[in-house]
Amino acid sequence: MWHTWSGTQQARPRRIAAPSSTGAVSAAVRGAAEQGMRVRMVGSGHSFTGAAVTDGLLLSPTGLARLRGVDAEAGTVTVEAGMPLCDLNEALHARGLALANMGDVAVQTAAGAIQTGTHGTGRDSGGLAQQVCAMELVLADGSVVECSPEREPDLFEAARVGLGAFGVVTALTLKVRPAFLLRAREEPMRLAEVLARLPELRSANEHFEFFWFPHTGCTNTKRNNRAEGPAEPPSPLRAWLDDEFLSNTVFGAVNRLGRRVPAAIPAINQVSARALSARTYTDASHRVFASTRRVRFVEMEYAVPAETLPDVLGEIRGIVDSGRHRIGFPVEVRFAPADSVWLSTAYGRDTAYVAAHVYRGMPYADYFREIEAVFIAARGRPHWAKMHSLGSGDLAALYPRFAEAEAVRDRVDPERRFANEYLDTVLGA
Repeated sequence: MWHTWSGTQQARPRRIAAPSSTGAVSAAVRGAAEQGMRVRMVGSGHSFTGAAVTDGLLLSPTGLARLRGVDAEAGTVTVEAGMPLCDLNEALHARGLALANMGDVAVQTAAGAIQTGTHGTGRDSGGLAQQVCAMELVLADGSVVECSPEREPDLFEAARVGLGAFGVVTALTLKVRPAFLLRAREEPMRLAEVLARLPELRSANEHFEFFWFPHTGCTNTKRNNRAEGPAEPPSPLRAWLDDEFLSNTVFGAVNRLGRRVPAAIPAINQVSARALSARTYTDASHRVFASTRRVRFVEMEYAVPAETLPDVLGEIRGIVDSGRHRIGFPVEVRFAPADSVWLSTAYGRDTAYVAAHVYRGMPYADYFREIEAVFIAARGRPHWAKMHSLGSGDLAALYPRFAEAEAVRDRVDPERRFANEYLDTVLGA
């Protein structure tokens, strides 16, 4: 039995293999085809959808986790699909390099994060897929192809955020930059003030995000900007207190209390929001971008046009204030510039990401259904790896290059060797 980190999806594959080379992946795909099996490559299981589920051949990436090469002069690094981002970050840091931007979870595999459209928050730098400049794929017939903007450009554009539907990603070449420090400023702020100052907060900071506490008018804001140094990370005691004890141990206990006594959640959120204090620290970029998340949850996230964010949050706040739901987790809001990746949630438009979380074991279906209607009305695009109800017809209307991506898929995987129930739903059978 294979399952996701959150426990939302399980799979009983007919076979599991952990190939340690591109050639071994190719042989495994050919063997599966001879036996009439579909094939899926998993990552670290951080998707909430059935993106990786299969009853055929499940490929584990644990044997494909090497750093193949670094070209500091060209500013690129080639990494195998299964290398966790946390390991990649440390390997780059040791060589004086860094990713321009990343999300706040670093235990994902490189390919898994990129294939599902993982993003961080940035004024000028977009998600991980925008940093990909070449890919190595094993196609449905077992052939190996390298694609880039110059070589197989349509396959490259379709497969960068491709959910593994276009081929098994075995290696990625990423753009990197010289290592840099980030100065982080975390500060509580009223939601009304955040929304009133949003143009300023977004334009004045390289990376801005905030967390709104449902049932309150309070947020915690985070501003990350490059700094000359020196590094001034939190002391070991402060780091443990804030990032481990309060953010995981205490937060987990608070959510367990809320699960037992849902009526107490609004009061708990009021206390939690008021207990926050401002802090500033400076550290290596990847240590500022990423955080440790041990409290398990279920998540829905939509990418909405940035200009619609105040109205979207206003409607979600109205749903929460109706009293129909008790939501203990903060709602996370991040931003990304428009990009050109065909199936990226930020394709062609400045984007605000709104992520709603519910503690694992608590009811979420009705809440997600209500807020999803708000996202859909704003022409939101769901995160490919997080809970949503849209199908290929809905998504085709939201992505201008959707039909072109499907044409590429018809060419490279006409028999849908890499499909599963989820891909049949979101990309078409």
